[in-house]
Amino acid sequence: MPENILIAIAWPYSNAEIHVGNITGSHLPGDIVARYHRLKGNRVLMVSGTDSHGTPVTVKADSLGKPVEEVYKQYHNTFLELFQGYGITYDLFTSTHTENHFKVSQSIFLALKQNGFLFTQKSMQWYSPAAGKFLPDRYVEGTCYICNYDGARSDQCDNCGNVLEPEKLLNPRSKNDGSTPELRETEHFYIDLSKLEPHVIAFLKARSGHMRDTVLGESLGKIQAEGLKPRPITRDLDWGIPVPVEGWQNKCLYVWFEAVIGYLSAAIEWANISRQPAAWKDWWANPAARQYYFIGKDNIFFHTSLWPAELMGVGEQFAEIFNGEKGVKLTLPHDVPANQFMNLEGDKISGSRNWAVWGRDALAAYDPDALRYYLTVNMPESKDSDWDWAEFVERNNSELVATWGNLANRVLSFSYKHWEGHAPDVSLADLRETDKTLLATIEGGFTSVGDLLEAVKLREALKETFRLATEVNRYLDANAPWQAIKTDRAAAALTIYTALRAIDSLKVLFAPFLPFTSQKLHQIFGYATPLAGEQYVEEISDSLGAHTGLRYKAGESGNTWQPSQLQPGAPLQQPEPLFKKLDAAVAEMERGKLGG
Repeated sequence: MPENILIAIAWPYSNAEIHVGNITGSHLPGDIVARYHRLKGNRVLMVSGTDSHGTPVTVKADSLGKPVEEVYKQYHNTFLELFQGYGITYDLFTSTHTENHFKVSQSIFLALKQNGFLFTQKSMQWYSPAAGKFLPDRYVEGTCYICNYDGARSDQCDNCGNVLEPEKLLNPRSKNDGSTPELRETEHFYIDLSKLEPHVIAFLKARSGHMRDTVLGESLGKIQAEGLKPRPITRDLDWGIPVPVEGWQNKCLYVWFEAVIGYLSAAIEWANISRQPAAWKDWWANPAARQYYFIGKDNIFFHTSLWPAELMGVGEQFAEIFNGEKGVKLTLPHDVPANQFMNLEGDKISGSRNWAVWGRDALAAYDPDALRYYLTVNMPESKDSDWDWAEFVERNNSELVATWGNLANRVLSFSYKHWEGHAPDVSLADLRETDKTLLATIEGGFTSVGDLLEAVKLREALKETFRLATEVNRYLDANAPWQAIKTDRAAAALTIYTALRAIDSLKVLFAPFLPFTSQKLHQIFGYATPLAGEQYVEEISDSLGAHTGLRYKAGESGNTWQPSQLQPGAPLQQPEPLFKKLDAAVAEMERGKLGG
């Protein structure tokens, strides 16, 4: 029976272009897992969107001298272009600046308030006498009181990774004008996480069988060391979601609180624009549904502890407040397969220093599957990894071109030439033991690779798929159809037919990782039904104005995660190479662009 799988992917801030570290950190792994489950026949909903309200967005708009809305839409559109280019198949990639997200977020707030998990408290916050207003956390920089890093934001230190208490920041200064702010009293709503701490600990311990050790260790370690303390969920801002309480004008919901709600609001928006308004509950009010959150390591605690606490705190009140529906309890995350960071040529990626491989720039120069391949074999699943341009070229040439691409092209071309555009028309009863052994080995890959994908061990899954491709090369070396065709055409036919069936199966195993070339192979094998569905951009309108969303329409091929049933004599299309060989000089050329 098909399962309901939610793929929730980190929402990028609309203040910078996306680089390869972002892609391999969350967007690509989420897409690989989504594609696998779709091939299995499961019901997948993959959502994310542009984080439009964070202070990084307003900081960027201020630096450009442009309205915030104009800036967020500009970056949002570049994200849509990038994800289409890399084949990141969002069922909906939307934005936090939508009428729907406002309503969902405010309903979550009111449900927590109604259930007694919110309280108000006065506190000291940095205020700029020069600007005449309170400064959002990212507008204040200074020295971290934990690690002494000079350049910490008042709410978080990127050097030691700790969430900071803003009023404890040392040597504070305004990011706008460099002036020294002062602490003044303000009032905010807080979520009382201490009341939910036992439930969060129980939730985490119940997932010890499948959550990564790095994720569980950090989450439980922080709670054991610091406890879950109350956290403010409102801020003195004029860009964001208004606090839905009388008398709280000029304050908005804090971005850390409302952005994670986007996973829920995006599912509801998808259901509405798909004309299935109740469909969101298949993933969000279904205890059997599996929710996967793909994020970077800097966001682990928000997704394993704070977000589950929010969901637990709303109980069954959210739907009643949102649409008057009773008895709806929201589903908790199943897994948070957070990745570590990808570095670049031995140094941390830095947009300000232009020490980055920008996603759209890479796509303009190289094929998407070549990029997806390197980002997967080099994915920072358990520790930080490093993008190395020389390694990118070497792996492209020796693995994609020489191993997999050459295998598929030489067998298809040989068959197309010697059997007049068809697979050899053999009798299945004549298959030899070596033929049956190879096909059984490849068939076993649907279990071995599938199990690794189920466990979100994507590097191992791709490595296992390549191992199977190598088995086909060994089989061909042993049977040498290129020579046998001259003396024993029947034996050559059996070998080529068997290799074609193996390649046809491998095409499916590779499809979650290399969707573009797998689809090309699918067409060469003569199939009329696509392996996957279709991506498109749709204009969506609401009271906040039209916005564009990336949509995905699933294919109609059903369960295609299964071995090839290629029939003897099946017609083939004209083969063509799948991958391009890269010149070794590419590495030095690309390194020369860094840091400029």
